Amino acid sequence: MKKLLLPLLLATLGSAATAAPASVDELQKMTKRFAPVALKADASKLSAGDKKAIAKLIEAAKIIDVLQLRQRWAGNEALWAALQKDKTPLGKARLDYFWLNKGPWSIIDGNTSFLPQHVGNIAVPDKKPEGANFYPAGASKEALETWINGLPAADKEQAQWFFTTIRAGADMKFKTVNYSDEYQPELQRLAKLLKEAAAATDNASLKKFLDLRADAFLSNDYLASDFAWMDLDSPVDVTIGPYETYNDELFGYKAAFEAYVSIRDQKETDKLNFFAQHMQELEDNLPLDAQYRNPKVGALAPMVVVNQVYGAGDGNMGVQTAAYNLPNDERVISQRGSKRVMLKNVQEEKFKATLTPISKLVLSPQDQKDLDFDSFFTHILAHEIMHGLGPHATKVNGQPSTPRQDLKDTYSTIEEAKADITGLYALMYMMDKGQLKNSLGQGEAAERKLHTTFLASAFRTLHFGLTDSHARGMAIQVNYLLDKGGFVSHGDGIFSVDFKKIKQAVLDLDREFLTIEATGDYARAKDMMAKYVVIRPDVQKALDKMKAVPNDIRPSFPTAEGLLKH
Repeated sequence: MKKLLLPLLLATLGSAATAAPASVDELQKMTKRFAPVALKADASKLSAGDKKAIAKLIEAAKIIDVLQLRQRWAGNEALWAALQKDKTPLGKARLDYFWLNKGPWSIIDGNTSFLPQHVGNIAVPDKKPEGANFYPAGASKEALETWINGLPAADKEQAQWFFTTIRAGADMKFKTVNYSDEYQPELQRLAKLLKEAAAATDNASLKKFLDLRADAFLSNDYLASDFAWMDLDSPVDVTIGPYETYNDELFGYKAAFEAYVSIRDQKETDKLNFFAQHMQELEDNLPLDAQYRNPKVGALAPMVVVNQVYGAGDGNMGVQTAAYNLPNDERVISQRGSKRVMLKNVQEEKFKATLTPISKLVLSPQDQKDLDFDSFFTHILAHEIMHGLGPHATKVNGQPSTPRQDLKDTYSTIEEAKADITGLYALMYMMDKGQLKNSLGQGEAAERKLHTTFLASAFRTLHFGLTDSHARGMAIQVNYLLDKGGFVSHGDGIFSVDFKKIKQAVLDLDREFLTIEATGDYARAKDMMAKYVVIRPDVQKALDKMKAVPNDIRPSFPTAEGLLKH
């Protein structure tokens, strides 16, 4: 799953939302919500073979862009071509915003169209079709469900599989088509480029993955290449193929093509290994009754930190992904878990473009100097790792259960908040033990940076409203810490940390989240959400000042352009 760390914006109406068709001025305002940034990565240490391989992968990623356009809507490619012919200022503005959204619908404005109902002879739907281009146009959900449920078990599995489309035959009856057939010309070109990249690299794990992924494009069987991707240990890091199912809003079955071509950040990846050495110690010291602690924490799920060189398709559309967790195939997850990839340079640019200006609005001038990217990024790493700590098994009337089952609709909010605050607690604990002196440092200065940066980043999460579990969980944290005195409101939209109270407040809140999960106490979770999942007037004052802050970033890829020239 992607966008692990940042609020999902798909249901959010941006401040520059407008009725279609948008004018040049309106389109420019909508576009300005995405701050232009240049994503750079250090390719100087790559071998000659890896430089050649990464150039081939960038070429392949550009094919992914076209494939994903087609998957998003059947008319997308024709509309793209028509927009390119319009050289007027309005035509250029439309093309620019089309490419940012990979279609005629503004993603952060609820997927509403910003184009007229007709562009040339192309009819533009007001809203993105729920089934995208994975199902026959006009087919109802009920008709598709009836057909799917009437199939033999093996055929039903294929109809619901990630890598098939449903089409209507000449007899108007539904049929299943493999991606390898649906997108054959493009997948053949992709396979050729991946084979060439595999031949160029001198890294065995990258070579294995690329060869197997090239075969998968042609066979439609991605399992072996998914396992090889889990084992990828290479300076060149690549995720390429059909993965996320967000574009299929009808059923959530079908995977969209995406590509992330990156260079591993070994220094930051080593930090993860350092955390892994302390997992059991952290579990043993959680603020939770000892009976609920896990006496044997499992191995840390694979995680890697990279700097992105190029993004394409579902990997470069609207709000930029800062981290992702793949694959989604349960056969891989059941045997090996899933791998988290953290895009450090993407997070750096988001920090500069969004969090830094927010800090100038919500922090006093003397506190702004404590805003610190390393504290921000290390807390994100800790958040991800803390999903693996704490209660994962419960008992209900003597029967085995899980917090997810017990807490039902409250679980995702409580779990995201738990990961946040437990991450903060873990960093506090490790600072006190001197275990972070080589990364974040220790002592009062390091603590000031950690907590002040967390305070500012809380407002970044709340900036888009309480539309997803991350934001709702953050509302709980902010309001609780305000009530406990760890955070202080100065009544004018300015906030600060009380360093005499913040540690105990974090400890108390973490104990509350962990106990709710350990006991599966649904009523307690509901009560907590009812009390704290609100935007209080003092917080709203701060949010009201943020309307001019960009929603997100829009990357260009100078490192990729340089690699393609050599």
